[in-house]
Amino acid sequence: MNMTRSPAPLVRTVRGVLTVVFALALLLALEVFSRFLLEGSVEEGPRQMVQVSIPEGADIVQIAEILRKQDLIEHPILFRYAVRVMGADTRIQAGNMLLASGQSLFELVRNLTRAKALGIPMTLREGITSMDVAAVLHKKLGLDSAAFMAVVTDTLFVRELGIEGPSLEGYLYPDTYFIAVGTEPRRVARRMVANFRNHLPDSVQERAAAVGLSLHEALTLASIIEWETQVRSEARTISSVYHNRLRKGMLLQADPTVSYALGKGPARLFYSDLRVDSPYNTYRNPGLPPGPINNPSLFSLEAALNPERTVYLYFVARGDGTHVFSSNLADHLDAKQLLDRLRRDAARADSGKTG
Repeated sequence: MNMTRSPAPLVRTVRGVLTVVFALALLLALEVFSRFLLEGSVEEGPRQMVQVSIPEGADIVQIAEILRKQDLIEHPILFRYAVRVMGADTRIQAGNMLLASGQSLFELVRNLTRAKALGIPMTLREGITSMDVAAVLHKKLGLDSAAFMAVVTDTLFVRELGIEGPSLEGYLYPDTYFIAVGTEPRRVARRMVANFRNHLPDSVQERAAAVGLSLHEALTLASIIEWETQVRSEARTISSVYHNRLRKGMLLQADPTVSYALGKGPARLFYSDLRVDSPYNTYRNPGLPPGPINNPSLFSLEAALNPERTVYLYFVARGDGTHVFSSNLADHLDAKQLLDRLRRDAARADSGKTG
């Protein structure tokens, strides 16, 4: 007759320990799930808006500690893990901002990457130059324009930010910013450059290399396209002209670069303007200029990275915002003569009305 023997005391102990460990692991998993997806604040009750100040250059460990002290998170390690899981390591911007208590970690991290810092709102339009940025900062914040431009052209600071060009021109991302009065010019510039990097398209370095350019060169070309393009459907065609000329070793002869050398925005040029002695004069110097001539839109950067496939080498304005594109000089000169005739006719018509 077989009899079932009861488990040995050691076996019962091991089973008991495993049961406790499993229960603790389950509770821990539920706690992590709760922190990540359900709640983030240790404060109970309705959500409250908390002002948080994140200093320039703060790393994730420091940001986590700031949030813990403000009772927005309880476990800094979980916060740091959430940041890395979401790929937000470099997307949390410095500044003062309002954040709601009681958010999940995922919700909190997402809002940290999207929150606008508190301060006076100011909008930088696409294609604005750094000089014009300085003017806007002076008008809105009373910030010294010369001090800001000194930062923009400070080569040591430019290198510190990992930029290979002669200045921050092109890297001051056009956007709406909330900037407090008294913010130092260097901090303002750093924020704009960080915002530029946050908005760069995926694999931008590889895409630029695929069309034979560095990121800096692609941004420089984008800034030229920005000032040349009035009708967006032409952007990639305009891009193709410059890519084709670069490939053939032709002078770019881009009017916007001459305008920039003369300290102007997009403008009609005279033949005397084309003689300006400047590295930005692409009528006299081969290749792209040393750097961007404005702070272009992502749309223009996409056009620079993705030119249309054409054989065009020239284009001339029709006078209505569009252009006539040509693959040879004879056709180009014909198009220019037509434009000149249209302009003369329009001028005579205007003088007849006023006469």
